[in-house]
Amino acid sequence: LTLPQFVQLMDNFVGEDISLPTVKRLTAFIKGEYEQTEEEKTKQREEGHRMSHLAQRKQLLEALFEKWDSKACGCLELEEVVTVLSTFKGHMGKEALMKAKEELCSRYPQLSKVGKLSPKAFQIFLELIASKFTGNEDETMDNLVSFLTTSVEQSHTKSLQSSARKKWLQDIQKAAETSGTSMEPVYKAVMKALSQDMEAHGDNKKISAYIALLEENQLSPEQGQVLLRYVACTADDAPYILNQVLHRDMKGVSFAAIDQGKPIYVPRVQHHGNIKFWNSDRPEEEKKGSLLVLPLYDAHWRVFGVLGLDTLQDQCHKSIFLTHEITFYEGVCHAFSKAYHHICMRENVLQVAVTALDWLYPRTPSIHAVTTYLVEPGTDKVLQRKAKPFFSLWQNYALCKMITTDSTGLKEIHRSPVVLLRGENLLRDYLFKCTDSSEVTLTSIYGEHHIAVPLHDLSRQTLGIFDISIGQHKKLPAQEQKDLQRMLKMAQAACSEILQRSLEEREPTQVLEAEHVATVRHAGFLFHWFMLQELRECV
Repeated sequence: LTLPQFVQLMDNFVGEDISLPTVKRLTAFIKGEYEQTEEEKTKQREEGHRMSHLAQRKQLLEALFEKWDSKACGCLELEEVVTVLSTFKGHMGKEALMKAKEELCSRYPQLSKVGKLSPKAFQIFLELIASKFTGNEDETMDNLVSFLTTSVEQSHTKSLQSSARKKWLQDIQKAAETSGTSMEPVYKAVMKALSQDMEAHGDNKKISAYIALLEENQLSPEQGQVLLRYVACTADDAPYILNQVLHRDMKGVSFAAIDQGKPIYVPRVQHHGNIKFWNSDRPEEEKKGSLLVLPLYDAHWRVFGVLGLDTLQDQCHKSIFLTHEITFYEGVCHAFSKAYHHICMRENVLQVAVTALDWLYPRTPSIHAVTTYLVEPGTDKVLQRKAKPFFSLWQNYALCKMITTDSTGLKEIHRSPVVLLRGENLLRDYLFKCTDSSEVTLTSIYGEHHIAVPLHDLSRQTLGIFDISIGQHKKLPAQEQKDLQRMLKMAQAACSEILQRSLEEREPTQVLEAEHVATVRHAGFLFHWFMLQELRECV
């Protein structure tokens, strides 16, 4: 048990009406009766050392990846890393390297095709190499890290450029983590990153940019099974591009970038002959400049859209995209993909919640209301201002009210979620205790009883919370309690499956044919699928 979990366990055990002398007697009893054998103490110390060592190694390898990713593109070229590592420890090192590479490619099937290492794949690759040597694996890993650290150097100017670009990419991820389920802040962060980089490192070229995402073509399948919908663009281009649709049978190079899975660069659009100009009012003499279209990949290296940039609004004859700029745009694609799929994951979790509540309400008339929250990162200022001493590690977050369900089962989905901070919501402190401990929390506010139940991520950190009000009842009737527990169990199973599917080393799967209908509906199908699996096990 962690400290917050132990405190919450004791809090649930003693209840709200217990007297102080009774609490003191319980404390004295636990102190007197709780004993650890020397074996248990040793095992606990060893586990603590192991966890600390793994955390330190993870930080070290993340820092090494950042150092190698000097162009801020979010991934490394596999062959470039292999070339450098081929000189590590001579023939024995080459043999270990080839075995590790083969094992890595079997774990990440798309790797042999795209040839790029994500931060996680990079870490696993080094761990696989270290495991192939005889002797102390930790010592080998330290030598590997030291070798790779000294193998990459960059000038002070390049270092400053890389730092600035990484900050802009982090802003894209931060926008996703603090925007509920809205994509608008992410789109704005992408456009801002592109314009800031052009001002700082791109000779202040005037660019247009857009994001187009693949959709199933349901209205005119004769024009192709999928289409591209333009969901975001630079402000000047919005009247011409935003919400437009590109089909396969129309002019353009975007589908070629999708099919080939690599960027397409057209240095002079006026000589190409297959470029789609959305602004029909643009004079022929102004249809000059460069065009770059980059595919957007998900964690499994499947293309789900494109990022496009052009210099048609820049009248300078040298308005071309340089190699370091194109590499940064690949980093923007990677950052946008992470942000986009983070929000998709949150939408799916909320869909699980909606489906679960739809199932629960007809079976539990004693439930008065359920409020669903998602956990979001807070700010350092909030951390310093709000934190209490021994909970400080868990304080830096906010709770976003996403769904409110009344006693009839009627739901209100908050598109602009209400954000709760701990110090400003003392009556809702039980929600923060639930988040800290990732355990069920019971409380009573003005005679109204609440059950706060966490939804966990894959590391058992709190992802979201069901705040269940049961009114004046101190507990639910037995059958209703049983149905509530079933719902919570299935909702957690569905959420865990959603998170598992987002892992890059796992091949994407479908549970039901009906899942092909629409991505967001998958989560609802998952809830019922797990419910069906449980019924089958009981028969």
